[in-house]
Amino acid sequence: MSDSQIDMESLSGALRRETVKKNVAAIHISGKLSLLQRKLSNVLLLNAYDALTTAQSHTIDARTLATIVGYNSNDFDTLRASLRALAETVAEWDMLDDKGRQEWGVSSLLSFAKLKNGVCEYAYSPALAQKLHDPKIYALINVHIQRNFSSGHGLALYENCYRFVRTRSTGWWSLETFRKLMGVDGSSYYESFKHLNAKIIKPAVAEVNKSSDIIITPEFQKKGRAVTGIRFVIKSNPQMAMFQIDDSDGMRNLAVYKALRGQGVSDRLARQWITEHGENYVTQKLALMEEQDKITSSVGYLSAALRDDYQPKQTPAKPAPSPEAIEAARRRAQERAAEDAEFAARQAERAGRARRLDLVEELVSRRNPTQRDADKQLFMAGLEDDLERENFRTHGWRSALNASAIIAFWQDMEPESFEDDFGDPTRLDPLGG
Repeated sequence: MSDSQIDMESLSGALRRETVKKNVAAIHISGKLSLLQRKLSNVLLLNAYDALTTAQSHTIDARTLATIVGYNSNDFDTLRASLRALAETVAEWDMLDDKGRQEWGVSSLLSFAKLKNGVCEYAYSPALAQKLHDPKIYALINVHIQRNFSSGHGLALYENCYRFVRTRSTGWWSLETFRKLMGVDGSSYYESFKHLNAKIIKPAVAEVNKSSDIIITPEFQKKGRAVTGIRFVIKSNPQMAMFQIDDSDGMRNLAVYKALRGQGVSDRLARQWITEHGENYVTQKLALMEEQDKITSSVGYLSAALRDDYQPKQTPAKPAPSPEAIEAARRRAQERAAEDAEFAARQAERAGRARRLDLVEELVSRRNPTQRDADKQLFMAGLEDDLERENFRTHGWRSALNASAIIAFWQDMEPESFEDDFGDPTRLDPLGG
């Protein structure tokens, strides 16, 4: 980390130590990874996080891993190559410890990885595991948001900015440090700030702002006319809540997830178990645990039961349920089905709205500047509320408050475009799925 990132000389005493704990510590992962390799690194870390400092190695089903990251589940050659790249990637840290002493360290990102019998086993070096596990030092990246990224530079910038979301600024990086984070430090082409800005900074910033839960704005530090440093101001992206569906939200609505949380299982571990083993399998092990007389640790028992496939002891057949119990079960099943249908409808509605707003942006991009201005004026003339007009001025055709009116407006303007993409527009309301 560059010394210019935070002016340590301006701080003293306890304030200095507290600021170090929250803001200074950082781990720089080499940017020379492909987009899929970077996604793979994040998923492996998420999978291992709860046992990062207690287990010597970690495992995940190889097909599940490939599917989450976006590989073909049978493409083990690509998976092997990506794991090899992670083992050859350097993680470097340069920070102050709790006593104000400088600590520098370097480690391979993975100390080993292997594929055997359809299972991926991997490990981190003990020193790196300690650093990765400290939430003050490293922020886990949301693996659902990372699916939206189509470039490695965009995802690399998101990861390095997201660590500072609470402080709302990355602090100043030298251009040398920034090139290293983006994986272009060995290229003479990007020694030119003009090329770096045009090919790396601007496209990566645009993708972060479009695809993630944060909005970043670059600021530049100059010496004379030359740019010498860069930092990013960070704020949350309010539009993401309207147009992005986080798969974990659906998982958190499952009864099995709530049951796991009730047993003291962490949020991350509960979602990991459901993803790896399936809802029914985890439910079976929960039911099996409830039959035990004495359990010292619910989490420990469930972990062993899932890993070793504990089976219930054979017991005499229970009497058939009464008609009242059958009717109660039927009603519960109906209620669950209704809840599932309602949730699916909400997902379809959000997905449909997002697709139509994507099409709107494409249609707008085809118009010349004069037509775009005329379109905006015509649309705003139909808005009766000051709040709606102000929201449209701020967010344009991505205005969440005016989403329904925007889609209806462009369906009237370009009905053939909506018919080509979504079928007969007369069968769809503006926000339909």
